[in-house]
Amino acid sequence: MLSIFDGLRDITLASVAFRLILSTLCGGIVGMEREFKRRSAGFRTHILICLGAAMTTLTSEFWLVYMRYYLDAARLGAGVVAGMGFIGAGTIIVTRRQRVKGLTTAAGLWTVAVVGLAIGAGFYEGGLLTTVLILLAEMLFSKLEYHIMATAPEINLFIEYEDRSALDRVLKLYRDRQIKVSNMEITRQPGGEGNDAACALFTLRLNKHCPAGTIISDICAMGGVRNVEEI
Repeated sequence: MLSIFDGLRDITLASVAFRLILSTLCGGIVGMEREFKRRSAGFRTHILICLGAAMTTLTSEFWLVYMRYYLDAARLGAGVVAGMGFIGAGTIIVTRRQRVKGLTTAAGLWTVAVVGLAIGAGFYEGGLLTTVLILLAEMLFSKLEYHIMATAPEINLFIEYEDRSALDRVLKLYRDRQIKVSNMEITRQPGGEGNDAACALFTLRLNKHCPAGTIISDICAMGGVRNVEEI
């Protein structure tokens, strides 16, 4: 452990202020990155979660040191970790195109709560290092993930089409290009309620001669196909 923090590990006014301010800064830094990306849980949400978690650990320590309450100090922290599941669930949505969004934000909220618990307990090194790693995961590793997905042999395509003949043309393209359809889900049949197009979700296993971009372009050029999106 770093000796520079040794004087701030006891429960004093200075250490309490330092822990709360540091948890606010760490939560704010992570929340700012989410705010820039227009996520549902942004700057203030991350600050409040990290600050609240830090205060939870401080309260546990205060009860043990000053109030002489001999209880399980980890119990309050465990409640925070469990309770974050409800908050994280509020950031996760399933779009009309069967795409799950918000998982990264939910995971970030949970991890920020753990950062707050660590800082509140005086484990400053762990809290600061975890904050840096969260930023790396959300900012830099997202580009690596995109590159991996772009070169993956299996993709998911969401297609909106007007009639059955358009779907038949899409399936014929798969057969002609020797593309294996691992899974197909038709979420709405042509001629259903309203005037919306029918929707189909395909899981495709590509071959090296058919890059994803070419397949998407060819499907978009077909008559009767309204929209194609890789998800």
